[in-house]
Amino acid sequence: MTHVAVCGQQPVSRPRLEVADVFRTFGQAYRTSHALTSEQAKVFDAILACRTVTLGGHLDVCKECDFEQPAYNSCRNRHCPKCQGLAAARWVEARKKSLLPVHHFHVVFTLPAELRPLALRNRVALFNLLFETVSQTLLTLGADPQHLGALLGLTAVLHTWTRDLSFHPHLHCIVCGGGLHPDGQGWIPTLDGYLFPVNVMGQLFRGKFLAGLKHLYNTGSLNLGGVCADLAARDVFQALLDKLYRKQWLPYAKRTFAGPEQVYDYLGYYTHRVGISNHRLLEVTGENVHFKTKHGKTATLTGEEFIRRFLLHVLPSGFVKIRHYGLFAAKAQAKRQAVRAALATGETEAVSESEAANQATPKAQPDQAIARLLESAVLCPRCAKPALVRRPLRDRAPPNSTPQSQHP
Repeated sequence: MTHVAVCGQQPVSRPRLEVADVFRTFGQAYRTSHALTSEQAKVFDAILACRTVTLGGHLDVCKECDFEQPAYNSCRNRHCPKCQGLAAARWVEARKKSLLPVHHFHVVFTLPAELRPLALRNRVALFNLLFETVSQTLLTLGADPQHLGALLGLTAVLHTWTRDLSFHPHLHCIVCGGGLHPDGQGWIPTLDGYLFPVNVMGQLFRGKFLAGLKHLYNTGSLNLGGVCADLAARDVFQALLDKLYRKQWLPYAKRTFAGPEQVYDYLGYYTHRVGISNHRLLEVTGENVHFKTKHGKTATLTGEEFIRRFLLHVLPSGFVKIRHYGLFAAKAQAKRQAVRAALATGETEAVSESEAANQATPKAQPDQAIARLLESAVLCPRCAKPALVRRPLRDRAPPNSTPQSQHP
């Protein structure tokens, strides 16, 4: 295992194994026996080519010592485990510029297991419905005077996996701890540790989602082939709805954050994640893939099953998996300015102690995370001095060659 020093910190271990190694070991057999969608095929090829001679690159040469190594280009595919660090950093820094100096909540909304087969065949329709109904649930409760009576801001991020790569669609939502007064001037805060009753959120989410699902069914907008063929019969579909209406849909609400600057650093961990990181891979044998799950546990899948599960989480081309609503919407800049003005002048109702402290929290310097990543790019892995320079790299794999991954 190799190491790279980052910004004067201790060297960071690079993973010994990569998802690309799994694809190289089992991919040819998998593609022979399984039909891939066009999106899956693109992801498959991108991960294999990422940071290999196939994509070209340059030569890193240290001016202080005799270190020299090729640095190949990234594929930049959003499903690639190696290509999300800089994208996440840029996203976090951009969102911090619109951050409100208030406490925030983290709420997770999950689709019931009974809907997963339908979601697999209708990804765009059901994922869009999930975004729409979750956002409307939170905005509706926020606007209700019995709960808050104000316009909330929220960011929602779609995840489709569990730690063992099973299909498990859910939304991670960051919700600001309060909202803009209906007159567009004042700020109405929530209590520090309390957003809305979980039962109320679950019931409203359930009602909105099932009503939307019924509308998709009635308009013939659902693909009911394969394992969903039985649902084409109206009585079977209605029986599914009845079962889901009787079931509790309980969102998972986490506690508030210590300060506003932690919110998007925390969310950045979620926004650009893929189903599994390279650091979680433990062993690839002739038949199996062994990897970490959570709480110190591990899982072992056959190579075929690992690839199948990984590809379950390839999103449709062009699908937007991070969305902003209410005060966080792109068109709500004037409303965010009104909130900041209200907080600055004290035009708020019952500002909490932590919120008052948050308002005094200094803003992070812009692009700090990006600067750290760029700085690390010129540090020599051998002498740890900022002395790396780029030189042309003329080698490039022939069109039909099998690339070997670069492990700096």
